[in-house]
Amino acid sequence: MFGQITERFESIFRTVRGLGKITDKNINTTVREVRRALLEADVNFTVAKTFVNRVKEKAQGTKVIQSVKPGEHFIKIVHNELVNLLGQKTAELTFNGSPAVIMLVGLQGAGKTTTAGKLAARLKKQGKSISLVASDVYRPAAIDQLRVIGKQIDVPVYQESTSNPTAICKRGIENARSMNNDVVIIDSAGRFHVDDEMMNEIQAIAETVYPCEILFVADGMTGQDAVNSALAFYDRLPLTGVILTKMDGDARGGAALSILEVIGKPIKFIGSSEKMDGLDAFDPERIAGRILGFGDVVSLVEKAQDAIDENQAQDFKKKLLQNSFTLDDFRLQLQQLKRMGSIRQLMRMIPGMNQKALQELNLDDNQMAWCEAIINSMTTEERYQPLLIDGSRRQRIAQGSGRSVQEINTLLKQFTTMKKMMKKMGKIKNFGLPEMSTIGRFN
Repeated sequence: MFGQITERFESIFRTVRGLGKITDKNINTTVREVRRALLEADVNFTVAKTFVNRVKEKAQGTKVIQSVKPGEHFIKIVHNELVNLLGQKTAELTFNGSPAVIMLVGLQGAGKTTTAGKLAARLKKQGKSISLVASDVYRPAAIDQLRVIGKQIDVPVYQESTSNPTAICKRGIENARSMNNDVVIIDSAGRFHVDDEMMNEIQAIAETVYPCEILFVADGMTGQDAVNSALAFYDRLPLTGVILTKMDGDARGGAALSILEVIGKPIKFIGSSEKMDGLDAFDPERIAGRILGFGDVVSLVEKAQDAIDENQAQDFKKKLLQNSFTLDDFRLQLQQLKRMGSIRQLMRMIPGMNQKALQELNLDDNQMAWCEAIINSMTTEERYQPLLIDGSRRQRIAQGSGRSVQEINTLLKQFTTMKKMMKKMGKIKNFGLPEMSTIGRFN
């Protein structure tokens, strides 16, 4: 997420931090580089121009505090303006009505059906009772897909065999009301904004069911196309916000940086992975930190709290202090880390972990899988006493796991090193997180 633009900002900031003083000349040079970085990230031209003008105006009109280095002061200006561009604060959902109706709209292929499931899972976790309405009567298997997702997250899905989406939505809401559901999420059919008949249909649905939220679901990887489509839908519907999907595969970030400025509606969520828990609230402060390469330790801790069992963490700490941490424990930590999401994404949340460092680590989520496969191919005795693993045992483990003896040697060597490092971590008060600095050393 944001890899390309983050790398450009890191390069710009390396130069800026060395400035002895801020002058009109180096301000002009730097904002020119910032504008170029934004345009390369597919940010709307007008948005990029307005942003750099704001930065330039603030930099020229602000006195530098004596205790703050000029370069750091300029970086703070860029950060503050980026937060303003992204919306300043997290935009919450509005829940009006009984039940509250949330309608998802957007182009074909943007990921509305999956997003409907993710949003339902997120709201269910918050204690709300949810139902889904399958109103996409045009895409083959759309209803089946939503039904499978509903079963996966244990949320009821209302469906009909009729071909009238407006009637389906109306009766779906009535059904949810009879079950005393708090929220109804409508998965509408994808449509192109130039298709008047389909746009008239979605307008009719909105005018019939009176949703408290109409969220435009956009594929973040499409950049300016996503922004232009959102604007076209906004001309026909009273949109209340935007959800950007597939952001885990977007290295540029142009849509995220442009949409609020162009349509005046906030991004409320971003899709961070394909899993059902891969929908994150859009926090401008945190997102700005990620884009500028400052990390996002708050989100990292939140993910850890969701994925890591507190009792297990205390058990790990005890084992580390007693030097009884085993490969079984290590495998359990790998499984917990996988639940937190992509390793590369997690590492980007660590302050100071720049793009160059990530490239040098050569992180690969597949490494987690083969490390686990190697440990699974060991006997219980070998997992508890790795020193028993001699040459013949390594050959057997290699055959069982489908990995090379060299990889087994690397894993065992790094496990020993990691035990020493984690024992030191275990002495830190309130230790509970996995040792993130050791991830990616298995290569």
